[in-house]
Amino acid sequence: MQDLFDINGPEGVWQESLGSGATWIHGFLVAHAAQVLADVGRVVEHAPYRHLTTPGGKRMSVAMSNCGEEGWVSDRAGYRYQATDPQTAKPWPAMPVQLRALAQQAADDSGYDNFAPDVCLINYYAPGARMGLHQDRDENNLTAPIVSFSLGLPAVFIWGGWQRTGKTQRIMLRHGDAVVWGGEDRLRFHGVAPLKDGEHPLTGHARINLTFRQTR
Repeated sequence: MQDLFDINGPEGVWQESLGSGATWIHGFLVAHAAQVLADVGRVVEHAPYRHLTTPGGKRMSVAMSNCGEEGWVSDRAGYRYQATDPQTAKPWPAMPVQLRALAQQAADDSGYDNFAPDVCLINYYAPGARMGLHQDRDENNLTAPIVSFSLGLPAVFIWGGWQRTGKTQRIMLRHGDAVVWGGEDRLRFHGVAPLKDGEHPLTGHARINLTFRQTR
């Protein structure tokens, strides 16, 4: 773990460096969590959570939805972004204004000006759900950062290097935390360990993760 430093923000919000281009903002979303979850609820009314399959046919343990100009999908045809929800053949719900603004604020606070997210992936983790080590590299624009929000149950975030087999750190992300990574850290491998059961007053037996991308 690298240096720790304070930021001028609300009480209980502070930053921790995970690399030259990566910042962990503890408690960033706590004050906004109820409204964010309300926004998420409205999105999934129109684009319900679903378990995608990998190109190899394996069912993903994390359920997903999307909002924004495009959505991330996976099936036998591969990983990709597309403008329509394959379940409804309709455009994905628009990204709520507050979600976009919070993602931009987290990016600004981490040193990334002019972040313009056009996609938000919404991941629903039930107990036992996990995310294997992977890189976020399906975007055409790899210069913009990734902004990730955590809500609900705590989860162990696995922060790796630039090779799948490299050394990793295990970081406990809690309700309201944000992680922003870009620059030379943009293509680091990362994942989430199997979620432990528990109960959170806002999300019940679940963790909800939002990741914002600038695909163009």
